[in-house]
Amino acid sequence: MKLVTAILRPHKLDDVREALSEVGVSGITVTEVKGFGRQKGHTELYRGAEYQIDFLPKIKLEVAIAASKLDSVIEAISNIASSGKVGDGKIFVSNLERVVRIRTSEMDQDAL
Repeated sequence: MKLVTAILRPHKLDDVREALSEVGVSGITVTEVKGFGRQKGHTELYRGAEYQIDFLPKIKLEVAIAASKLDSVIEAISNIASSGKVGDGKIFVSNLERVVRIRTSEMDQDAL
């Protein structure tokens, strides 16, 4: 089992969600986050004064999947989220030791 965590541009979320649904992902967790990488933020002009915006709004998407779906999930996220510009985001993959569905006490693959 794998945990796929993706940091995306906010406007890409709906398209990524649809693409994940098409490859058989049944549930995702989404969090609004702020951060920066190589973008290093940007400068905005407000009432004649310049302001440096260091942290940009992003979406953190988490998906717990069977290991057999890993390549299709990464491909689905990458294809939709990529614009070819700095700031498209990153995908992180972690191993899941155990998953428990609280309501039914199902374990591991059955809990996904």
